[in-house]
This record gives sequence, structure tokens and C-alpha cells, in this order.
Amino acid sequence: MLFGVPRAGDKDAVGSPGTDPDGILNVALRDLAKDLGDATVLMADTCLDEFTDHGHCGVLDARGRVDNDATLARYVELAVAQADSGAQVVGPSGMMDGQVGAIRDGLDAAGHTDVVILAYAAKFASAFYGPFRDAVDSSLAGDRRTYQQEPGNAREALREVMLDLDEGADLVMVKPALGYLDIVSAAAEVSPVPVAAYQVSGEYAMIAAAAANGWVDGDAAALESLISIRRAGADIVLTYWAAAAADWLT
Repeated sequence: MLFGVPRAGDKDAVGSPGTDPDGILNVALRDLAKDLGDATVLMADTCLDEFTDHGHCGVLDARGRVDNDATLARYVELAVAQADSGAQVVGPSGMMDGQVGAIRDGLDAAGHTDVVILAYAAKFASAFYGPFRDAVDSSLAGDRRTYQQEPGNAREALREVMLDLDEGADLVMVKPALGYLDIVSAAAEVSPVPVAAYQVSGEYAMIAAAAANGWVDGDAAALESLISIRRAGADIVLTYWAAAAADWLT
């Protein structure tokens, strides 16, 4: 799963580096596609937040609010640019209404009928994204609570999962994972497609920091956390321990 981190001076209000063929993410996709072929699956984060100078996941209107429909048009352009560059899976993570249907139509129209959509169907407005936002030098001021999920609202989260399924999502994601294992389990019960769960940076950092202080066996705690996500029903786990876990399990 690739994320693009352009230089701050290259960002703008509509996230132009994300659709620029010479933007950092699209260049990386082309390079990896050339080097790896079909040896692994290339996934791309299909969102504007890392490319916009305001740090939000969408285009803003004159009042500074995220404009859902204008954002959908940009998501389609992002997805097509990523597919053109070699992405086999696009991951719309902005939680805009109608994003899966719009991207599916756009990809199909561009001839990318076999590109998979991994929908961030239940992405919560969580405190656990902090380390990632620091790592990518996020431009965000404020929060994303107007379009990400309220942590206490399980019913709305499942409704969002069903809406993405109805729009043709090939996979659905719950993010974060450990604080939302009940949502992972509920989604797995109703979803006819694979369910993914994203063990985010804060969840990783808590275990890594505890291990660094000698409070827990880091490898054992990390593997236990991954097992809990699988036990809850996730078919796919996105985690910063992916490479290490592959060694632990072989």
C-alpha cells in the first residue's frame, strides 16, 4: 500500500500532485510495477489529504467545508492516474458519499475494468492516526469529523459498509483495527466480499514503545494483536508489522 508524500511547496488546494503523472506516488507505482511485475499486489491510497495544502481529504468550498461532489471528481482522476501508473488496487480512504460508485464508473470508462477497489468503508475519526500524520508532515488544521465516522456509532459504520458494497466495492476496510474489533466482526458477518482491517500507526506505536521500554515482549505482543484482528473476522490485515509477521509465520 503506497502513500505519496510530496514536498510541502508542491501541495495545492486540489491536490494536484496526486494526479500529476510525474507526482511522487505515480512515479513510485510505475517504478515498482516495472521492477516487480505480478510478484506482489500494488495498492495505492486514493485520497487527497497528503497532496492538499489544507490537509483535508477533499476539495473545499468557499466556506472551507469539504465539497463531496467536487471531491468525487478528483477521486476518479486519482484512481485513473494510479491505475495508469500500475496500481492493481485503489483504496479510496476519504469517506466521501458515493466514492466507490464514482471510482468504479471512472475506472471502467478508462479501460481499467480489472482494477480492484478496496473501500475504506468504516474509517473512524480516531486519535490513533497521530504517528502517521507526523511521519507524512500532514498539513491538516482542525479535524475530519464531518466525514469520518463517529467512534461511538456502530450502526452508522455498518450502514457505510453496506453502501460501499451496494456500489460495487471488491473489498471493504475497517480502520483502525484494535479499537474496532466489534465492527470488524459485524462487517465480516454481513459482507459477501473480503473484509480488511488496518492496524494503524498509533496501535503499532503503543506496542513498539512498550517493547522499547522492556514492558512487553514486542514480537509476541505484536503477533497476538494480529491474531486478535484475524479472530474478529478480518480476511486481510494491513499492518506495519507485515514484513516481520511474514517471517514469524513461516
